[in-house]
Amino acid sequence: MAFLEGLGHFFQNAMPYIAVISLQFGYAGMNIISAISLDRGMSHYVLVVYRHAFATAVMAPFALVLERKVRPKITFKIFIQMLVLALLGMEKLELKRVRSRAKLFGTLVTLGGAMLMTFYKGSVINFFGTKHGHQPSIPSTALLNHHNGGEFIRGSILLIISTVAWAAFFILQVITLRKYTAHLSLTTMVCFLGTLQAIVVTLAMERRPSAWTIGWDMNLLAAAYAGIVTSGVAYYVQGLVMKTKGPVFVTAFGPMVIVIVAFMGHFILAEKIYVGGIIGSVVIVIGLYSVLWGKYEESKEKEVIGEIVELPMEGEDQLPIRNEAIEAIQKKEASRQSAKSRI
Repeated sequence: MAFLEGLGHFFQNAMPYIAVISLQFGYAGMNIISAISLDRGMSHYVLVVYRHAFATAVMAPFALVLERKVRPKITFKIFIQMLVLALLGMEKLELKRVRSRAKLFGTLVTLGGAMLMTFYKGSVINFFGTKHGHQPSIPSTALLNHHNGGEFIRGSILLIISTVAWAAFFILQVITLRKYTAHLSLTTMVCFLGTLQAIVVTLAMERRPSAWTIGWDMNLLAAAYAGIVTSGVAYYVQGLVMKTKGPVFVTAFGPMVIVIVAFMGHFILAEKIYVGGIIGSVVIVIGLYSVLWGKYEESKEKEVIGEIVELPMEGEDQLPIRNEAIEAIQKKEASRQSAKSRI
């Protein structure tokens, strides 16, 4: 019985990690399938429309059936509160504390590893004698001309904007879930509004009526997979994890997608893997470990506060109890640092 309880406790603690890592494999699969579809001529504007439409169609029945009695209303007051909280930020950065420095260091190291994988190549590495028969559809001379013409710079700027918007979405989602507890309904509304926005943009940017044509082919698979897995299911799962672990925990695993895509592309599409990719992968893992260690120390600190701070009787002042908790944590941190210095 004790073994089963311990095993259950282990899986309960491991579930957030399993869920977030599974999401990264889902995102990596989307990158591979979408790349094949786009390479065959599918419009990326239309792909976004169909992606969100699939997600809405799949998530809406679950929201209507499972949350018909618990679906709250988003009032104007709640909406303003969510925006204010998003602007104030979600993560406290106290550079005097080791855990905060570890999170900052891990974030910078992870970013450096991702940039290393992107910009540094080195020698080609062959795994199990894999042959590299896949060639890009655009000639290398065309790629060079695009680079000289400023396409690389514009693409980089758009990617930065996309990353900032994606980060803002995580912050808004976790704040919204505190006020709007109908998780499935929120996911459905996000996907539905994404569909409407994508339709407007596509009608403005894509003038070919034939671009909307989709059949029983890779284009349909890409739209369905991206919509169901990386929009509907992903938004729902990451929301569940963020409610307990916070947005930083979820986003810290994001660079894993680069590593997974590199290896999946190698074995599925026969893409080349370079020494820089391997080194960057190792650096990303080191940075990820540093961030997670900082988050783990932060969670332990919150547990200590929870153990010390007891609910006061009505009329009692809470400030002395809070000070006692903080002093206990500071003493614990000081003793730990003293032990390290003696070693």
